[in-house]
Amino acid sequence: MKNGIKTIIILFMILFNTGLRSQIYIMPEETELHEGTWLQWPHHYTYGMFYRNSLDQTWVDMTSALIASEKVHIIAYNNTEKNRIISLLNNASVSLTNIDFYIFVTDDVWIRDNGPIFVNNNQNEQVILDWGFNGWGNDAPYANCDVIPTSVSNAIGMEKVDLSTMVFEGGALELDGRGTMMATRSSVTHSSRNPNLTEAEIEEYLTTYLGITKFLWLDGVYGTEITDMHIDGVMKFANNNTIVTMNNEDLLYWGLPQLDINILFNATDADDVIYNFVIIPLTQNDVTTAYGNNLDYKGSYANYYIANTVVLVPNYNDPNDDVANAIIQDLYPNRTVIGIDVRNLYENGGMVHCVTQQQPANSTTGMFEPINKKFNIYQNSPNPFNDYTEIKFLLNESSAVKLEIYNLSGQKMKSINYSKLPEGNNSITINSNNFETGVYTYHLLINGEKSLVKKMIITK
Repeated sequence: MKNGIKTIIILFMILFNTGLRSQIYIMPEETELHEGTWLQWPHHYTYGMFYRNSLDQTWVDMTSALIASEKVHIIAYNNTEKNRIISLLNNASVSLTNIDFYIFVTDDVWIRDNGPIFVNNNQNEQVILDWGFNGWGNDAPYANCDVIPTSVSNAIGMEKVDLSTMVFEGGALELDGRGTMMATRSSVTHSSRNPNLTEAEIEEYLTTYLGITKFLWLDGVYGTEITDMHIDGVMKFANNNTIVTMNNEDLLYWGLPQLDINILFNATDADDVIYNFVIIPLTQNDVTTAYGNNLDYKGSYANYYIANTVVLVPNYNDPNDDVANAIIQDLYPNRTVIGIDVRNLYENGGMVHCVTQQQPANSTTGMFEPINKKFNIYQNSPNPFNDYTEIKFLLNESSAVKLEIYNLSGQKMKSINYSKLPEGNNSITINSNNFETGVYTYHLLINGEKSLVKKMIITK
């Protein structure tokens, strides 16, 4: 039996399980459309003024790059800090139109790890997961950051699922968008995080609450740095069949054991097909902060963040910045790569991905700004469905349209062609005839240009 079919069976066993859990959640992959990006702005209340001031410019640059792509939700420590942040943005001529502010006390800036993770339940409703956060195994202050998901849930009126019985950080996983996760045991299953849970129990949590159906575990190395080797510093799924990472020598330099490197380069997807690999360099030189402190180690470009219309790539004032930016730009032709100077942030152990957290577009309402100036596709509704569903899309000009639907094995199940559809709102109705119960993906080709890929679930 192929793994794609196994994936469907496992998913629906969980979906209709009447035992421990009757609900399943799916985490949209990072390339799917965002409602916005969340940032925790640096402050001086934990690590002092120099820390705050040295990081401000990176946050200004990220905000400036993101506001034309999506909303930016900024968490400020207090009203004094909010006013200071507004002044910084005004001085940098950054429009506040697409920005809102939330006043929450935080310990630090690493919202990828401590912040809310947004998922869809099997009624296609968006909810917030609130995993436990313990400062990467009690290595840093964390009490304030641990409650940020609850604060966000209360502030925006979104349901929260309490998962505090398991410690889990968003930077500890990478998803391929088809149910496969890669992570290191050193940052997930180690006793510093979850001493009372077995690996099998952790996998059950991740299957139920993130929709994971295949686990690619690397051992990682515990204690080499504060995150205990988060996977997002080592590799990234560029899409559902491509991994971006470094060459063998650079991975060894980064500290990844050779056995893990072998697992990485032999990794296969849910259908046991080996991934394509794109290799990016480390920095050519050791990173030196903007204020002249040589860190005596090189920087990684793998820790980039994919927004709706831009990709934020960590840059280090290094000759390899342009090399890495160009390679990553080739992977995302419909987005613009923007280099973000992270030299001062890198001194404290992180890069762009570590300090950003996406909020996916709400597929229940379909309310979000178009990603493409020419067209936009919305989540099908209802979803899941057992008879008919409607796929809506917006055309900003009369266009040729093709709808393609695939099963999780990558087999094309249906193709519908329209030589010309009018400008404005359009829709295609799909019935479940000739489809089995399962998970499918679909996208539109608008004058040959591919839309975002969406998932739909058929239940019979």
